[in-house]
Formats: sequence, structure tokens, C-alpha cells
Amino acid sequence: MSEAPPAGTRQRLREIGPQRFAEWMRAQPGVLLTDTTMRDAHQSLFATRMRTVDMLRIAPYYARMLPQLLSLECWGGATFDVALRFLKEDPWERLARLREAVPNILLQMLLRGSNAVGYTNYSDNVVRYFVARAAAGGIDLFRVFDSLNWVENMRVAIDAVLESGALCEGAICYTADLFDASRPKYGLRYYLDTARQLQRAGVHLIGVKDMAGVCRPRAARELVRALREETGLPVHFHTHDTSGAAAASVLAAIDGGADAVDGAIDAMSGLTSQPNLGAIVAALEGSERDTGVDRAALQEISHYWESVRRLYAPFESDIRAGTADVYRHEMPGGQYTNLREQARALGLEQRWPAVAQAYAEVNRLFGDIVKVTPTSKVVGDMALFMVANDLSADDVLDPARAIAFPESVVSLFRGELGFPPDGFPQALSRKVLDCDGAHPLLAEPPAPYRPGDRLAPVDPEQARQEACKAAGHRIGDDDLASWLMYPKVFRDYAEHRRQYGDVSLLPTQAFFYGMREREEIAIDIDRGKTLIVGMQGMAPAEEEGLVRVFFELNGQPRTMRIEKAGAARPHKRRQAESGNPAHVPAPMPGMVVTVAVKAGQAVRAGDPLVSIEAMKMETQIRAERDGTVRAVHVRPGETVAAHDLLLEY
Repeated sequence: MSEAPPAGTRQRLREIGPQRFAEWMRAQPGVLLTDTTMRDAHQSLFATRMRTVDMLRIAPYYARMLPQLLSLECWGGATFDVALRFLKEDPWERLARLREAVPNILLQMLLRGSNAVGYTNYSDNVVRYFVARAAAGGIDLFRVFDSLNWVENMRVAIDAVLESGALCEGAICYTADLFDASRPKYGLRYYLDTARQLQRAGVHLIGVKDMAGVCRPRAARELVRALREETGLPVHFHTHDTSGAAAASVLAAIDGGADAVDGAIDAMSGLTSQPNLGAIVAALEGSERDTGVDRAALQEISHYWESVRRLYAPFESDIRAGTADVYRHEMPGGQYTNLREQARALGLEQRWPAVAQAYAEVNRLFGDIVKVTPTSKVVGDMALFMVANDLSADDVLDPARAIAFPESVVSLFRGELGFPPDGFPQALSRKVLDCDGAHPLLAEPPAPYRPGDRLAPVDPEQARQEACKAAGHRIGDDDLASWLMYPKVFRDYAEHRRQYGDVSLLPTQAFFYGMREREEIAIDIDRGKTLIVGMQGMAPAEEEGLVRVFFELNGQPRTMRIEKAGAARPHKRRQAESGNPAHVPAPMPGMVVTVAVKAGQAVRAGDPLVSIEAMKMETQIRAERDGTVRAVHVRPGETVAAHDLLLEY
């Protein structure tokens, strides 16, 4: 594999530039393909934990066997957060290593407009800085979208991509059904208006982002055809296979003139992932839209992913088949499995049908909005909140019933994520904002504004100093970008790396499950430098809760004392008494992030009390009535179980 890889799409981009590359795309008789396996594949807890080491082993084979691919979507979206938070890996190092391994195919990322790769809006200079670093790191194609399809909220990101010299794909998030007369605001006119705005913004191609997989074949064909005719730009179609019918939609989009479509390698396709790439190639073989991709090469790469997938079996979702129920609740593929895990963590696993129904009801309560990160997270938070508290839609709308809405819902109605074209429902907006005791002046719904206009620029030098302090050493520009996106997550990652080193080098089996007795592993720490670690055995240590581990490092015996798994028993907390109005219980298991009150403090209805984080979902518990805090039973950093007593009135 040492010879140079064949010419691919990236060489073409570098030769002729983004504008002419887009024209070249339109001139291709065959369909161009994007493989999403390294970022989007299978859209489950398993996919979000895909490690760099498993990507790097197969990456050179993509370069040599599949140079015809338009791009590899391998970065951005949730993968940035997950790499730092769960895998303790540097996403920038991942990007650099993939860029080196695949020099001839476009690398593509998902960018959430003013949300960048986070869950909130960032200052304009932060978004520009992040895009510049991503482009310098090797991203060739930025798929830019806004969670409410508000192009004005995408402009800073679009301009930053154009300034970087990379390809900019302006993505339109698809929701509802193009032909559903009961939801006229999402008709063809809506999508064409959005596309025209994106074209005026200067994007090189139009993306259709069907994040829930609800774009049915007839709608896909008509939408793609109309977008191409209206804008003259290449159209890139992306969907999820939650319903089981996505391949039909992809083929219909191709029939409508799609220039590029997304799919996942066979072994990683289906369900909440993308449709099967190999099947799409096979379906088009011999036709005028033949992809030109080597199906045998796809199968060889699929065999690799099939074996790798076994390492992630414990993280797999228990979903076994597609479900047409997605046309009712419209959950994005990336959220569907995670929300099921959140429901399980809350003890609501048996009430999943009620959660799905609540999700659909929340969407209607919110005015039928586009649901994609981060708006989808808000809808999911509210759905879980309603089911956990046995609230109906009528209860939520009842002006006489006080509700301590989740913080993410308050943030949405404040306009901090932007605004849908027709605004939010006025009555619910007033109720949500009236519950926010910290912002009493916002009880009246705000007029639409671009969140970035109200965010002061971040001082880069001050931010760098704070990040250096958190990391415990001087940091580079990429680490600064990570800090700007996720300061708390970056601090935890930096501490982990300071203590354990670069764990991304560990084989996946050892990273997730540890080593078995008499097992030997090889760790490649640099080119030509490999550590051979052999596990010899364990014995009880003198101190309670510790064990002595005997191992060999490059043949040299070593001994280390480490904490025995499960030895430290968590302190059993007092449970909140059911029906006791003086007790405030934890609504879910998780870690206490903030405690906003202390004993003896007077609080008013709506005041924040405690914030708990679990599964990337932060829930703020607010006071449901006026009163005085008698006692606080938790501190930041402590873990709690559902129904543990947080504080007493």
C-alpha cells in the first residue's frame, strides 16, 4: 500500500477550484457517491463511539480502491463532541491522520451553521475561526445547515467556508411531506424559496438533508428536479433508512436528476443509518446514471467493517427492523437511538411508544418546526419531560397549570437557536418565557433576531489563556477551537490525556473491555515504534479496593496497583418522598452540574435550583412554587439516581 493512490475527486477540486468543480459535477452522466460510514454510519451509540484507530486501518484502502467517490463524510456534527467526551480522542488529530491516509478523495464535514459543531449559537468570530481551522486541517466540503432552515443564521458560516476556498454545500433540512396539504408551509414553494436564498449566499451546491428519512420517493424525485431547474446548482441528496424505504427515495432522487447521493457501506447501512451503498451501485449498473464505482471493492471494504462492528456490539441499539412510525414522529436518525437510551436511563423504556407520541405532540405544540440538532434535542427533552411527569399536551397549554419547562425549551423560545419563518406559537411562547424567572422581561415573545448579533466577539487571547489553564500547558490553535466549542468537555479531556496519555492508540478491544490474562497487544505509538504489552495476571493488594497488576512491557516485567472495578460502592442517597411537596427529586440519573441555591435562600416559582447532565442532555430543575430552601443534599460533580432527594423546601 506504499504506492501513491490513483487520482481522485480531490485532485480535480485542487486543479479547477470550487466553482468549476460544481460545474464538473453537473456535467457527470453518472451519479457521484458519498460514503458516510466514518461519521454517520448506523447512527446509534455504537456509531458515536467509533474510534480513530479503526478508521485509519481501512482509510488507505478507500484511497486506492474507491477513488471515484465524491467524498467521505468523516467529521463534524456529533463526532466532534463524542471524540472528546467519550473516546478521549483529539478530533483534530483524527482529521489530520485521515487526511494523510486519504489524500485523493474529498473529506466532508457537517457544520450546524452558527451552532458550528455544538448545541448552541456561538459568536461570529468563533464560527469563522472554527471553519478556518477545519479547512486548514483538511476539510474540503462543508455541508452547512441551520436547525430551522433560517439562511440568515447560516450566512456567517457560509461566508467563512467561501473565504477558506473549500466547497460549500448549503443544505436544506427536509421535514413533513411535500404533498401533505394539511402542512402547507412545507410545500415545494418553501424549499425553492430557501434554495434561492442559499444560491444568493454563494453556495456551490444544494444539499437536501432528510435527517429523519421521511422524504418519500415521489417527493424526492419532484424536489430534486425542481431544485436543479430553479437554481442550476448540483443537488446532493442525503437521507436515513429508518423507515426501510430510503433506497427507493435515493433512486427516485437520482431519477429526478440528483448529482450526488449519500450511502453507507453495506455492513454499516440500514435502520437509522444511510441506505446501502453497494445496493445503490448495483441498481444503477449499466444504466445512464451508472456510478462507475467498483462494487467488488465496496464488498471488500464492507467485510472489514463487518468484523470491526463486532467490537462495538454492547453499544448497538436493540432496533431490529425499520419502522414506518418515523413518518409520524419524524425523529432524526441520529436522535432516534440516543433518545431511546435516554428514555431507558430515565426508567421509561417500557413507555417508548408514549415518548414517540409525545415527540410528535411536542412538534405540533412548538408550531411544527424543523427537527434536527439542536432543535431535535429540544423536542426530545420536552417529550421525555412530559412522559416522566405524566403531562398531556392540554396540560402544557393550560394557562392555569404551572410548568417548570426544561432549560433547552426556554432557550428555544427566547430565540437563542433562531426563529422559524412563521415564528413560535404565541400562547405557548408566553407561558414558557413567563416560567423563566431569570428573564422576567422576556415573558412577551421577542421579535425575530439573529442570535449572533447579540453575542459579543470572543477575545481569542483571553480564551487561549483560559484554555491553557484548563489544559495545564500551552495549547495550539486546534485545541483553542475545541475549547471554544466545549470548554467543560475539553477540560475533562485534557485532564484525562494528562493522566493517561493518548489512548486513541490503544486497540479497541483493550480500550473498551481491558486485557484478558495472558493476552498480548501491540500499540503503535509512532512510525516504526511499537509497544508490546502482555497481561500476566492480578493479585489482591495490601490496600482495600486495590489490586496488583502484573504485565510485561516489551518483555520487561512491570507491576502496578490500580483500583479494582466495582470496589468503591456509591453512597446510597436518601430518596424523595412521593407526594411530599417539600421534596425536590432528581428526574433522571446523572451528574450534578450546578447547584444554584443554598439552605435558607428564598426562591420564586421558575428560579433555577439544580442542573443534572446525562447522555449529553442537561436538565435544569426549577422551582415549581415560591418558598424557602431548607436543605440542599447534593453538590456539583456528584452522581445521583432517579428520585434521589436533591433539596428540601
